[in-house]
Amino acid sequence: MNSVIWDKYIHLLNEIQFEDFDFIVAIGNGGIIPAAFIQKKLNIPMKIIKINYRDPSHKPKYDDAVLLEEKDFPIKNKKILLVDDVSRTGKTLKKAKEYLNGNTIKTFTINGEGDYSFYNQEECLLMPWTSISHN
Repeated sequence: MNSVIWDKYIHLLNEIQFEDFDFIVAIGNGGIIPAAFIQKKLNIPMKIIKINYRDPSHKPKYDDAVLLEEKDFPIKNKKILLVDDVSRTGKTLKKAKEYLNGNTIKTFTINGEGDYSFYNQEECLLMPWTSISHN
C-alpha cells in the first residue's frame, strides 16, 4: 500500500486546470477532505452527501451503493464537480449521479476513474486523512 502525502497532494491539485463549476458535491466521508481543498482553490459552494458501499476496512458492505442520509438538494441545471477519494467499481459515483440528476456532472477522484484524477491504479492508496487511528 502506498501513501499519498500532503505536499504531493497539494502539488498535484495545483496542476489541475478545472473548468468552471457552480457547486462541489463531496461524497462523505472519503470525498470531504479532497473537496475542501478543491473548494478553497475554486472558491465555490460545497455540499456533502453521504453515500457508502464499503465498510471502514474497504470491504464491500452492501450489494450496491446506498444513500445514507436523504437531503434536500434543490440544485438543478447546475454544473457540479462530484468528489470522492477513490473509485474502484464506480458504484458510489453512479449512485451520486442518479441522486443529482438534472445537473451537468464531472467527477474528481484521487485514485480511480474520474474526469479529473491523480492516479488510476489498482493498488490501494493510504490517504493522509485515513491514517488517523480510531480510539
